[in-house]
Amino acid sequence: MLYAGTSGWAYAGWKPAFYPAKTPSKKFLEVYATRLNSVEVNYTFRRYPSEKLLAGWIASTPAGFRFSVKANQLITHIKRLRDAREVTQRFLSSLQLLVEAGKLGVVLYQLPPFLKADSALLSDFLALLPAAVRSTFEFRHDSWFTEETFALLRQANAALCLAESEKLVVPDVATANFVYYRLRKPEYSPAERQQLAGRIGAQLAQRDAFVYFKHEVTPEGALYAEELMKRAAG
Repeated sequence: MLYAGTSGWAYAGWKPAFYPAKTPSKKFLEVYATRLNSVEVNYTFRRYPSEKLLAGWIASTPAGFRFSVKANQLITHIKRLRDAREVTQRFLSSLQLLVEAGKLGVVLYQLPPFLKADSALLSDFLALLPAAVRSTFEFRHDSWFTEETFALLRQANAALCLAESEKLVVPDVATANFVYYRLRKPEYSPAERQQLAGRIGAQLAQRDAFVYFKHEVTPEGALYAEELMKRAAG
């Protein structure tokens, strides 16, 4: 299954190319979900979602829609995965409505760029995570890209986040029964989009794929995601 979207949806600048010109902001998610089947939520990095907020998201989207969420900064940037049992459990508990609705996609643990590889730290943290919740790790220091790291991720069925970066080349390694792409360029040429579709299509033969284009004030990322879904369906 391909789940494709952007890292956000609340952008008035997407009118009229993606949202109809008269769409009110409170209807953005509802309209978004008629064209794309997933979104990456960055809101959760700084605050826990309320039940009211989650209930609104759930009500605005169809059954097959998936919300992937960025883990709270308390876990990744303050605790830096260390002694993080309590804050991690509290954060995951805050997502329970999404879990019950079958709409939780993947939890993204984006680590700070100064955090270097520590296999014992990663192993201990992975042991905290429930197997029923898909997890992906965005490492932003190249010391993490080793077979030891990949083996730990495979053991936990956690994905190496395949994130584009100007400062780092992430190896294209699959470590779970799904892959997770963060495509960060503001623009992709037709040839680049075709190459991406082929790369992701090859993954779909074996595993689910979650693909998120960068959110911008212009709608190109959303349109790229829609094009990718059409290519996959074709």
